Amino acid sequence: MDAYYTLAQLRAAAADAIRAPSLHNTQPWRFRLRDGGIEVLVDPSRRLPATDPNGWGIRIAAGAALFNLRLALAAAETPAAVRLRPYPAEPDVVARLVPDRPRRCTPIEQALYAAIPRRFSNRAPFQPDPVPADARWRLTEAARAEECWLELLIGTSAVNAFAEIARGAHHVLERNPSYRAERERWVHHDEAPDGVPATAGGPPFEPQDLLPARAFGGRERAPGRDFEPEPLVAVLGGPGNTAVDQVIAGQALQRTLLTATDAGLSVSMLSQPIEVPTAREQLRLSLGRYGTPQMVMRVGYGQPGWPTPRREIDEVLDLTVPQL
Repeated sequence: MDAYYTLAQLRAAAADAIRAPSLHNTQPWRFRLRDGGIEVLVDPSRRLPATDPNGWGIRIAAGAALFNLRLALAAAETPAAVRLRPYPAEPDVVARLVPDRPRRCTPIEQALYAAIPRRFSNRAPFQPDPVPADARWRLTEAARAEECWLELLIGTSAVNAFAEIARGAHHVLERNPSYRAERERWVHHDEAPDGVPATAGGPPFEPQDLLPARAFGGRERAPGRDFEPEPLVAVLGGPGNTAVDQVIAGQALQRTLLTATDAGLSVSMLSQPIEVPTAREQLRLSLGRYGTPQMVMRVGYGQPGWPTPRREIDEVLDLTVPQL
């Protein structure tokens, strides 16, 4: 194999990379070839100023896209060596990938790669069936494989304590009119290639619900129908909270989500307690974990659904770049 990637390889891998999750499905990433390497960049024009003022969300999303890119290249038997944040003078470049030693794709990589087109956020209520111990173990190992940790909150007292933090963060955010307006701009009732389709928004949040939900709208809620009373809540975290730590957490998030998909599980993300600094610190202290929480997930067995739309590949590629 030549020691460089081609435009055809970039296009093929980017088609899988863009299936990663992002806040409000903003898809804040770009990809380019530079001196035979593939580079992943954040797209500052798609940052959410009210929801994500410090860029945490776009770096998590870029990290998730990077993990898909790694899987796609491994599945094509052209695996990559990755360098995170390679250029101090170019902070928007979150990773550079160059060809590594050729090898066969592993069975785990094959299974995770096959899960990419099937993964989506499921905001509807989950079934009451508990997540079995072997599936919980797989999720924690997925995070560990990407140098992060996953804390599973099991039991009424642990979930209720988290729910109090999450609802408090939700109310703080909802009091901000800029936050509400920003969310509403990314809810679409047409066939837009980005944002959250109203039909994917899930039932509206009601005061008696244990966990908060963003008001993406669209679905009717049956009278008296509550969400699951004791969901499995998973908190993903890492050792720090630098830009590199956030990109690493994004990769761990995507590996965990794909592992859940491969196990037949559904996931929705609850980032409100991460977006509010005081709530994030409360969450960290309540877990007694070393490091920083980077994402919270609700995990269970959900109803069938479908992935949200994605932009065309040509919209996320930079084809004219400076050479090193």
